This record gives sequence, structure tokens and C-alpha cells, in this order.
Amino acid sequence: MTVAPIPTATQFDRKLSIAKPKQKPEANAPGVNPRILLTPSVVLLLIWMIVPLAMTLWFSTQRYNLLNPGIGGFVGFRNYEYLLRDPALLGAVINTVLLVGGVLIVSVVCGVLLALLLDQRFPGRNLCRLLAIAPFFVMPTVSALVWKNLLMHPVNGLFAWIASLLGLPAIDWFTNYPLFSIGIIVAWQWIPFATLILLTALQSLDHEQMQAANIDGARGFQLFRHIILPHLYRPITIVAMIETIFLLSIFAEILVTTSGGPGTQSMTLPFLIYKIALLDWNVGGASAGGVFAIILANIVAFFLIRSIAHNLER
Repeated sequence: MTVAPIPTATQFDRKLSIAKPKQKPEANAPGVNPRILLTPSVVLLLIWMIVPLAMTLWFSTQRYNLLNPGIGGFVGFRNYEYLLRDPALLGAVINTVLLVGGVLIVSVVCGVLLALLLDQRFPGRNLCRLLAIAPFFVMPTVSALVWKNLLMHPVNGLFAWIASLLGLPAIDWFTNYPLFSIGIIVAWQWIPFATLILLTALQSLDHEQMQAANIDGARGFQLFRHIILPHLYRPITIVAMIETIFLLSIFAEILVTTSGGPGTQSMTLPFLIYKIALLDWNVGGASAGGVFAIILANIVAFFLIRSIAHNLER
């Protein structure tokens, strides 16, 4: 009796390949250039951007006052001369820089602290996270009204009631400290955004690296300075860029609370453009102010993009 030889693995694989039906190669789909598909969106976006910019540039060289619409014509750079000679311009630019810089610093510092706190384990952490992020979803007009009438009102506000309990005089916030009061309102709105971004970044931190640092004796501030803070460099830069873009156009909070006053103490560049356009009816001067604001915003964006590129290379 003879025993059939056991097929080797190579012979077994060869039999399987013979028995397996060959699949027909799929026909190659006709090539489609993705640029053709993107062209309608890009063209629409360019029209959306270029047409308002071109109209702003055109009106900035025209004499166009809504009180005298029949009197017009090309005036060259006289609207820019009028704007630069406006005594309120320098104060508006300084107020804009102070407001943007102050809110940015407060939101980033408080965002880091809240992110570190909410990253810890404690009862009710999810509810605290929800409450900490909630102010970001409140409309600017509504938040300004709440702060003006319920919190900072010199007679019926919560802060005035607390001051009366402590035997202190009430503070008329929007009269004595207008720009600081607006900064508090805006910071209250943007701290949750910074907290959300930085908390998400903290959750991606390598816990093994933290444990190794603990074994090496790193505690408290040393752990924050050498491990946590370098990990947050990039998200902090992103937060700074996004907030700066939106903070440069703050308007609703000023209109609802102080209307740029008292005098020009809380007037920023966007509110000055609004005043020239809709209170002084000078569309040409307001267009020149808009061009000036665009130039200022692009200068700020240039340095922010350079800072972000530097942090991404680290």
C-alpha cells in the first residue's frame, strides 16, 4: 500500500490560485480634473470678496454724502486726508489695540487655567464643562444687555447690591470705566472658546510623558512649564489668531452699552466707521476708514501668520 505524498504549502497555494476565478480588471474611470469641480466655488468666493472691496475702494475716492446725494464726483485722496485729520482716529486705533490685546491676554490666561481645572477628575465635571462653554453661544447683543442692566447697573445691578452689602459706594461702570467694562463683557464671551480649544489640546497630551516627569520629580509649576505649556504652544497661537480676527470687528457690545462714549473713550475703529457712515452720512469718508481698517487687519494677520508658522516648525 502506497501513501500519497502530502502536498507542500507552495503546491497548495498554487492549486488555490488555479481554482480561484480570475477577476476582470475594472475599467479605469475617465479622469476628472478636480480644478474644474472647484472652479464654481472659487469664482463665487472671489466675486464675494472682490466686489465689496472694489466698491469700497471706489467710494473712498468719491464725494458721497447721503444728505446731499446729488453732489458728488471724484475727489482722489481727500477722504483719506479727512480721515487722518479726524482727532478721533488716533484714539479709536489705541482703544482698538487696548481692547483686543487686553481681551486676548485675559482669555488665553483664564482659558489655560480653566482647561487645567476642567481636565481634572471631580464629581460633576461634565456639567461644569457645559456651563464653562455656554457663554460662547450667547449673542453679543444679549450678553451686553445682561451685563449692562443686570450686573453693572449702578443702582439695580448685582455688583451695586454687593457693594452696598460691603458698605462701599456703587460704581457707574460704563461712565467711569467704559473701555474696561466692554473688555469684561467681551472677555466673558471669548474665555469659553479658549477653554474649549485648550482643553481639547490637553486631552491629547501623552500621559506616559506626564508619568515619566512625575517619576523624575517634576511637580506643580515645573510640570506645567516644561511639559504642559510647550504642548499648548500651537493651540494658544491658533486661539490668538482666531480671536484677533473677530475682536478687531467688535461693534454690538459698544453700541448697546456706551455708543462709543463718554466722548470717545470707548470708541474703536469699527464704531468710528459706523459713526462716519450712518451718523455723519459720509459714505466716502467711511469707505476710506474701511480701507484703513483692512490695511490694519492685514498687518496684524501678517505677524500672526508668521508667528503660527514659527510655532508649527517647532
